[in-house]
Amino acid sequence: MGSELQDLTPPPSGPRPGPGPEPDDSPLLNPEPRTPEPQNQVPVSEQSIEEMEKKYAAFVRQDVYGTWGRGDLPWVEKFLLGLALVFLVPVRVVAGMSVLVTYYAICRVCTAFLAPNREDGQEDYAHMGGWRRAVIVQSGRFLSRLLLFVFGFYWISETSRGHEVDGQLNNETASRDQSAELERPGAIISNHVSYLDILYHMSSSFPSFVAKRSVAKLPLVGLISKCLGCVYVQRELKSSDFKGVSGIVNERIREAHQNKFAPKMMLFPEGTTTNGDYLLPFKTGAFLAKAPVLPIILRYPYQRFSPAWDSISGARHVILLLCQFVNYMEVTRLPVYRPSELEKEDPKLYAENVRKLMAQEANLILSDIGLAEKRVYHAALNGLFCQR
Repeated sequence: MGSELQDLTPPPSGPRPGPGPEPDDSPLLNPEPRTPEPQNQVPVSEQSIEEMEKKYAAFVRQDVYGTWGRGDLPWVEKFLLGLALVFLVPVRVVAGMSVLVTYYAICRVCTAFLAPNREDGQEDYAHMGGWRRAVIVQSGRFLSRLLLFVFGFYWISETSRGHEVDGQLNNETASRDQSAELERPGAIISNHVSYLDILYHMSSSFPSFVAKRSVAKLPLVGLISKCLGCVYVQRELKSSDFKGVSGIVNERIREAHQNKFAPKMMLFPEGTTTNGDYLLPFKTGAFLAKAPVLPIILRYPYQRFSPAWDSISGARHVILLLCQFVNYMEVTRLPVYRPSELEKEDPKLYAENVRKLMAQEANLILSDIGLAEKRVYHAALNGLFCQR
């Protein structure tokens, strides 16, 4: 359900660079431009792996399993992998499917004989009230955490820092009113490392996401996404239609800011996943509503296999993840970020200031590459592995 973005930064082991160039100011929901063909350069498929890893450092895997999860493993790792495939994976698959089917049944019962809320081509059950909504939210949060437990995340380290702050990363002089009540954020902003991010946020606050329209038609997951209140987008539509979807997202953000009973919007402004060491440029779609946001940073410490979904196929990633006996997650909640008047008038500035704050607090490296470069990197890797 997550969404999927030119001097380039050095790899994580190098010194931390200064702030990069201005981020992409295109809204989050705009269709992705086609990847430009490189000019006067050696074709990417002919570049060495070492050169590509320097250029596309934000998407490079550094774990035992190597690039695309196809590295040469030591015999001890092969033994542990075989052991997990035989004894651990079947148990986790059965347990995970049981959790999914159970929650689907709960959603089916709670939405029985109810018509979904329909607005501008969207369809959801997130705005219903009473016991039905309470059951969907509470059971969804519990079962999402249970599913993470099944995947090996037995404990999650969560840290909260400070109180609400005003936007102060620009040149304006801002002051804090310590006696003012904390404002409710209209949106949750998070870095994007893996599809597991979605499960954590479901277990924590059960927000609404932006999802591909095809998700609404998937078995089991489709109904669950409607109960989450997902906003569906189809990338192939014309830009005018995307503006309509962007308007719905902004309305949802403003509604959540003003009404504590309205579901929050959860947005990944990077637009794609990284290896967890970098922070890509933010798109401005999450900041157009001029509402406060709650930044949350996710990290996945690992010893053997990285849960980051960067340059590895989905099926291979799921299988290798299920083979890990223990997985780790660290969550840092930053203070609610209230935009200054200047930031409200300049969403690009608002997005960049939040990005810099998140990078500073989590020691992330600011990168200026995005989904287009990620696609080039994946195509190059695919070509190299096909030649072998």
